[in-house]
Amino acid sequence: MSKPTLWLRCEKKEFERRAALTPTTSKKLIDAGFDIIVERDEQRIFDDSEYEAVGCKLVDNNSWPSAPTDVPIIGLKELPVSTDPLPHTHIQFAHCYKKQAGWSSVLGRFHRGGGTLYDLEFLEDAKGRRVAAFGFHAGFAGAAAGALALASERKGEKLGLLQPYVNEEAMISDVKKALGGSGKGTKALVIGALGRCGRGAVDLFRKIGLDEEDIIKWDMDETAKGGPFQEILDVDIFVNCIYLSSQIPPFLTHEQIIKAGKNRRLSVVVDVSCDTTNPFNPIPIYSINTTFSAPTVPVDLPSELTPLSVVSIDHLPTLLPREASEQFSSDLLPSLLEFPNRQTARVWTDAEKLYRKKLAEAVEAEGL
Repeated sequence: MSKPTLWLRCEKKEFERRAALTPTTSKKLIDAGFDIIVERDEQRIFDDSEYEAVGCKLVDNNSWPSAPTDVPIIGLKELPVSTDPLPHTHIQFAHCYKKQAGWSSVLGRFHRGGGTLYDLEFLEDAKGRRVAAFGFHAGFAGAAAGALALASERKGEKLGLLQPYVNEEAMISDVKKALGGSGKGTKALVIGALGRCGRGAVDLFRKIGLDEEDIIKWDMDETAKGGPFQEILDVDIFVNCIYLSSQIPPFLTHEQIIKAGKNRRLSVVVDVSCDTTNPFNPIPIYSINTTFSAPTVPVDLPSELTPLSVVSIDHLPTLLPREASEQFSSDLLPSLLEFPNRQTARVWTDAEKLYRKKLAEAVEAEGL
């Protein structure tokens, strides 16, 4: 490559409208000497013409497999399941470093192809904090989805298709309308309230009208005693926003819910963290991720008990795709500007070191 190049691939996950690079950040990278190649994508919130207008080169949808192997491929969500070897360098969320379902087969593709994975979840600054994260908008959108699910349950209905909103104002207006004009009188508990995700959830609850005393904010101090927690059963909506890094006692269990019987207030659990297949999942009351087309899954309970549903969508920020993409891409930009020097730039050397460690574990697990 005569110039540093990044290839923005299309997203294949249904309803995913976000982008790792926006026209705004693409322009800044081009101004810094990069070539930016963008796959055409009608699903993406940003029109192809917006990229073309700032100097990006447009190529066919999903054409990255035929790109030169020295061109790094950047995207957001995991690639479709396949056994095809991966010879490229990929920058993305791969969801395979915490031994999620299928983790070793994902990394096995890189081993067979000789490619490299830089997982966006594990790009960290010198203090160990992620350089870019969708946390705030994940929490914001998750709380909105929880409130919409609650409104549906109050009508004896199941929440239907969720559609991305054009902006935050439209989302807030829609949630308020569903709740009868305001969220006042609704009670919510957010665990992980001091983090990006938790702050987003709290912000949504404030903006839809919950009283401050009805937004219970917990973080590490409040959960230090270890669960399960009775307090979760005493609110309408529970939002889990923690970053799970090791085994902890469960926050909520089937046995606890059944024992509470008809004294339970809790109607909706929003697992923004979505550690669904993680063996250490602290909310072991459900087993599948939900989707925009089917946003909730019912908890299996005796028929005489009031329903309890879980929202476990693993790409919630795409409910606000433009704002979420702009914020994330802007935060990622300084690290991307360092990418041509990834052999020495600490954020990238650390990420590659972690990749090599996880790759070795996968090779052993797969018997490669």
